[in-house]
Amino acid sequence: MTPEIGWLDDPQVFRVNQLPAHSDHRFYQTDAELTAQASQLVQSLDGQWQFKFAQTPAERPVGFADPDYDRSQFDTITVPGHIELENYGQIHYINTVYPWEGKIYRRPAHALDSKDQGTGMFSNGADNTVGAYVTTFKLNPELQGKRVVIQFDGVEQAMYLWLNGQFVGYAEDSFSQSEFDLTPYLTDGENLLAVEVFKRSTAAFIEDQDFFRFSGIFRSVRLLAKPDVHVEDMTLRPNVLGDLKTGDFNLALTLSKTEADVDAVVKVTVADHEDNAVLTLTKPAAEHLHFDNVSVENVHLWDHVDPYLYHLRIELAQVDGTTIELVPYDFGFRRFELKDKVMLLNGHRLVINGVNRHEWNAKTGRCISHADMVADLKTFKENNINAVRTCHYPDQIDWYYLCDQAGIYMMAENNLESHGSWQKMGAVEPSYNVPGSLPEWREVVLDRARSNYETFKNHTAILFWSLGNESYAGDNIAAMNAFYKEHDDTRLTHYEGVCRNRAYEDQISDVESMMYAAPADVAAYLENNPKKPFIECEYMHDMGNSLGGMKSYNDLIDKYPMYQGGFIWDFIDQAISVKDEVTGQLVLRYGGDFDDRHSDYEFSGDGLMFADRTPKPALQEVKYYYAKHIN
Repeated sequence: MTPEIGWLDDPQVFRVNQLPAHSDHRFYQTDAELTAQASQLVQSLDGQWQFKFAQTPAERPVGFADPDYDRSQFDTITVPGHIELENYGQIHYINTVYPWEGKIYRRPAHALDSKDQGTGMFSNGADNTVGAYVTTFKLNPELQGKRVVIQFDGVEQAMYLWLNGQFVGYAEDSFSQSEFDLTPYLTDGENLLAVEVFKRSTAAFIEDQDFFRFSGIFRSVRLLAKPDVHVEDMTLRPNVLGDLKTGDFNLALTLSKTEADVDAVVKVTVADHEDNAVLTLTKPAAEHLHFDNVSVENVHLWDHVDPYLYHLRIELAQVDGTTIELVPYDFGFRRFELKDKVMLLNGHRLVINGVNRHEWNAKTGRCISHADMVADLKTFKENNINAVRTCHYPDQIDWYYLCDQAGIYMMAENNLESHGSWQKMGAVEPSYNVPGSLPEWREVVLDRARSNYETFKNHTAILFWSLGNESYAGDNIAAMNAFYKEHDDTRLTHYEGVCRNRAYEDQISDVESMMYAAPADVAAYLENNPKKPFIECEYMHDMGNSLGGMKSYNDLIDKYPMYQGGFIWDFIDQAISVKDEVTGQLVLRYGGDFDDRHSDYEFSGDGLMFADRTPKPALQEVKYYYAKHIN
């Protein structure tokens, strides 16, 4: 297949040769690897890559992926990281409108005219910077002779991939993992990997989040080798019956083999937190396996106060007992349901003491570390925060495991926001809203829902699937809601934007969710025969002294059972640590401080913590009021 730059302009091309999304489970060859949590089947490609920056697509180094191309003038860049924070391109913070407004006229393809294909909109875009990345690698011995895939955890915004001069594939969803099969293109010796990253594509219309607009390979990259028999996907459903004592264990597996005649057995064990086995199941290996409705007596329930996890272990072995692959997964038994229009967790009314959390580090932007995540959870625990909304995209995969372990209730959000397509200068004007009900934009948003679900479907912490943020409402978001309902009856769906288009309120979202609704407005909704329980997906907006009115919201919890708390906007400032040119001191700089125009300036400074993770005084208010309803 020949790559086409025109894919950047076409909303119907968003993945080419990309492997289907699947569960985020890890796998190992031996017990020793599992204990050390260090698989010899994984080879990191993080580090220094060769790099060439271009201001426009026309100036990019065409053909740089060819092995014979002269790359002597290339620089080096750190992967993972943002291109803009490596002193290329323009650092730019913007909130609701599109970054090009007032400079370049753009309307989404097909939005104003079904025949308008948007040709050249981004492929010839004067503001579409390009990064050409190159690295070389030799396969580690443990990967040689096996099926090998490459995983990109996050690339903004559109990427083309080559190996040894052969085109491999294309992807757009910046915050979902992109995986490609490299096996047909590998050589025994040195391999040349090339990635071309465009800052903008049609994805820019649906990734209009309130943040700094970066580009590049900003999350980790790795190679993985698959054993002869491999768990490609697993769907885990540890339900709890109405007696709140009996577990109903369900597991579906999809396996792949190098050869059809490889004989293997699958052994599934579940142990409690003290490693006492509570069930053991065995079946011959097959492409699709199901272990359904297995009863587990006297289960220990998972919640925020007691995040009790059981240990699942899947062993694929040869018939003589030799281990082929081990897959561990920790999970909790919990019962989440909507009963009499009140959300219940393990039979008790759920109260959300939540925050919205952008991934952020003052020095590295959205390229954050495991230590950053651990520090954030420590702050959560110290301040009675029991829930998080992954605004407005899927986070790094480690975060979901950590929330399982810490008992943090999650609203897992898709990578979707098209704010600038329907709200102009504060007015609701959806004349060219995407995804809307446009058939050309349906599959791309369904794909984002599918990636979010398939990747994270096994995490106990997730109570809500959130369809995205501030994208108005239409047939395509209703289709996303239907996708989740078809695939998962153990969680609720959430979407706030339906309040902008009430025609869809019976098709979208199990909960009523309004942003920054005043306490009096919330009370009016709850006293007027409400259809759904109420959650504030964003409230308090922590700029200045906004947390001073928190008591008025907290009082609603005691008065109205259908009011179930909310998520403060937001957890941490988005600001960048730089050395001041005059004083030489490190300072935090916000939008507008980088000659970025137009900009929403310090509007990114609305967190409970400064960008360097220093707590603000408002966090004391949160700790006090959230302590009243911790569960």
